[in-house]
Amino acid sequence: MKPVALSFADIPGWTRDDHAAAWAAFCVTADLYGMDTAGLGDARAAFETYFTPYEIAPEAAAHFTGYYEPELPGAREKSDRFAWPLYAKPGEIGSNSPWYTRAEIAAGNLLAGHELVWLERPIEAYLAQVQGSLRVRFADRGSLRLGFDGKNGHPYRSIGKELIARGAAPAEGMTPEFIRRWAAENPDQLQGLLDHNPSFVFFRVLDIPGDTGPLGAMGRPVSAGRSLAVDPEVVPLGSPVWIDCPGFGQRLMVAQDVGSAIKGAGRGDIFIGTGMDAGRIAGAINAKGRMIGLRRRA
Repeated sequence: MKPVALSFADIPGWTRDDHAAAWAAFCVTADLYGMDTAGLGDARAAFETYFTPYEIAPEAAAHFTGYYEPELPGAREKSDRFAWPLYAKPGEIGSNSPWYTRAEIAAGNLLAGHELVWLERPIEAYLAQVQGSLRVRFADRGSLRLGFDGKNGHPYRSIGKELIARGAAPAEGMTPEFIRRWAAENPDQLQGLLDHNPSFVFFRVLDIPGDTGPLGAMGRPVSAGRSLAVDPEVVPLGSPVWIDCPGFGQRLMVAQDVGSAIKGAGRGDIFIGTGMDAGRIAGAINAKGRMIGLRRRA
């Protein structure tokens, strides 16, 4: 089906947005999108001059969630307190065939020797994989930033949906905080729950400034409140995307990331920022709204 063309007058809230903030986020990856932004002046005028809006998902057809960069205490070596690792990618993992599942990795301790850092709780190590990035604080006040470096090739399955299926909580009550509480209350059942998701994420150490966001799928830092994870089969990476998300707002984002669960037209994951407060905000976003893409004029 041919996308429905719109005008900027059709976008509710367009005139009220901070277009300069959206333009700053867009410029981070504009060259990879194939656009030279040098010499372009007023941000709103630039978007309206060089782009045409089109409907991706009409009202209530888009589905938005949020993600963030966790910031957690950790250690470089294993100890009684820090006993749950995040791993570097083994050299034998290729891009064409699946490796071992999460359950097989855990049962066989197949990643021994590939530990990058150690965290306090197994659920935090798991959730860091879901987010795909992490800032780790050490006791000596040093820190480390880790970013996504590939997967084991198996499909992602949500442990939140599995808990809902088990009757642990209704869908509207399923949040990361609920999952953390469940993990603390059911430590003997946790590994079995985690094994429900065969997908496993590997990390690499990032050498990027501390005041920037984590790296997105385009290899550049994402911007809090302005970067959106999308399905690149539907929305071109680097393109501007207008979202109308109840509980979050109406604003212009930039498609700069992807995610295992972010599939289909109108599916969007909003990058909120770094740390505990960002995590609380991100975990509360689960809303139906509208998504409008901006296509570069020919």
